[in-house]
Amino acid sequence: MSRRFNGMIIYKTEAEIAIMKENATQVSKMLAEVAKVLKPGMTTLQIDQMCKTMILDNKGIPSFLNYNGYPYSICASVNDVVVHGFPNNVALKEGDIVSIDAGFTRNGFVGEHAYTFVLGEATPEVLQLVRVTKDSLAKGIEKAIIGNRIGDIAFAIQDYTEKKHGYGVVRELVGHGIGRRMHEDPQVPNFGKRGTGPKLKENVVLAIEPMINMGAKDVYTEDDGWTVKTRDGKPSVHFEHNVCVKKGKALILSDYSIIEAAEKTNPNLNTTY
Repeated sequence: MSRRFNGMIIYKTEAEIAIMKENATQVSKMLAEVAKVLKPGMTTLQIDQMCKTMILDNKGIPSFLNYNGYPYSICASVNDVVVHGFPNNVALKEGDIVSIDAGFTRNGFVGEHAYTFVLGEATPEVLQLVRVTKDSLAKGIEKAIIGNRIGDIAFAIQDYTEKKHGYGVVRELVGHGIGRRMHEDPQVPNFGKRGTGPKLKENVVLAIEPMINMGAKDVYTEDDGWTVKTRDGKPSVHFEHNVCVKKGKALILSDYSIIEAAEKTNPNLNTTY
């Protein structure tokens, strides 16, 4: 999603955080349902319709639909699509990597996060990219505690993905605060210097989302104004959690364990990474 910021960090009450956790978990449950059925031959447009139905059935609003004109309920980014991919009628195939990013709004707050799936057999290089990107999200979250700065999160992700593994860290797109609006301050880059940026205080909620390319960091946006692709055509991986800053250890509002459990039941998905 494209980002708009107003220069003000909004801190949440415990009651608001509880609502956001419910909504983020609804997204996790939805992605788990996708994990149960995803297979070669399906289309991302089918997944979009499935997710829209689940959102409405749970009395939610699809956060993405009509957001700044975005025409779908999810983003479905396949292979060299970094983020914001339009769902379409192209059949998914063995070896595809598929990032599904979805949002659920209810009771005035947004839950929004992403997960990347691997369909069937994939090269060791692709599996490593998926593993490293997912691990980098965890390393960023470790820094999302009171007293640290945004740059500490950014550095942890960049150091692990770019410096240790030689991947390209996308510069044009960043994580963000989240709350009543999908995109709030502060911006949360996946690159930066330790000890820089806004200081983290209790109960700011962040969408931390490494977008990591197998090759160079360079990307471009297609003519639809949304679909962001790697310039060198190499794969990209995207993982995202909603995270509340706390003392000592961040509170993760979304729940990958639900998705991972479902993923393991589907023989069409590769979880060996």
